[in-house]
Amino acid sequence: MASIAVIDYDMGNLHSACKGLEKAGATPKITDSPTDIKQADAVVLPGVGSFDPAVQHIRERNLEAPIKEAIASGKPFLGICLGMQILFDRSEEGIEPGLGIVPGVVRRFDSEPGITIPHMGWNQLEFSQPDLPLWQQLSRDPYVYFVHSYYVDPIDLSVTAATVTHGSQKVTVAIAKDNIMAVQFHPEKSSDNGLQILANFVSQVRSKVSV
Repeated sequence: MASIAVIDYDMGNLHSACKGLEKAGATPKITDSPTDIKQADAVVLPGVGSFDPAVQHIRERNLEAPIKEAIASGKPFLGICLGMQILFDRSEEGIEPGLGIVPGVVRRFDSEPGITIPHMGWNQLEFSQPDLPLWQQLSRDPYVYFVHSYYVDPIDLSVTAATVTHGSQKVTVAIAKDNIMAVQFHPEKSSDNGLQILANFVSQVRSKVSV
């Protein structure tokens, strides 16, 4: 069984993500312990809410260094929703510095007539890295579930793994580089497509462990 540390920093419904990981055959553990994070086969950083409180909670719990060490170690890492945004340098939502793991800025959607902010509901992914293991066994341009007013804008566009179109804006909603993967949408709310994505992540963890 793949052991996955699901990081608890008081910013999200961790149990939904854990259920999805359990269905995929993993053993998730909700934790804010640096030791648990170090010993786990993989790490998931979920999150909902605002940027500044998220990074404040991470630093108050002394989790920034363990997160960076886990990524540097090469173990599979998955950020979800706010857990993707805080990997970046900063956000237009607040003033706190992000974790600075992925160079770039988190930006607010532009207001447009007839376009709702937050971007909420089902939308279609457009794959930028179609061969990414995270997308295995998904249909082309699958629908997934979003709730967000801000999107990531990476400096290095090659890290973009998927985009989505909202109004006239096409924005990055998934990134992947080396062992880092992160998605803006909620896999745990995205029905069969979301469960498949979590299962694909677990498969990557198992492959890494068995090497």
